[in-house]
Amino acid sequence: MTQQVLKFIVLEPTVCGAQSTHVMLISYDGHEFIVPREMAELSNTIKSMMTGPFESTETMPNSVNLKDVPSHVLRKVCHYLAYKMRFTDHEEEIPEFEIAPEVALQLLMTSNFLDI
Repeated sequence: MTQQVLKFIVLEPTVCGAQSTHVMLISYDGHEFIVPREMAELSNTIKSMMTGPFESTETMPNSVNLKDVPSHVLRKVCHYLAYKMRFTDHEEEIPEFEIAPEVALQLLMTSNFLDI
């Protein structure tokens, strides 16, 4: 009688390659934000930047340099993407996403560029 051995592949979070589970977003001041790929791809701009000629190889990280976006704005963008993932198609009452007035204009311009 032959024994069958089942092997389970556990995917560890990685930012390298086309099958990566995470993406690195880099602000103009050098801060790196590692976010789930599914969350990053809520931005049509980021999604298109990671495909086609920009697609990373198995050893290159999936990173997106946002040269005009400061880290305090990119942090808020990441918070919004997490908020959007959490509350899309949600049936409960959705809490308000709060934005400080001092970042509102930069956040508006960035969200327009990122198409979110």
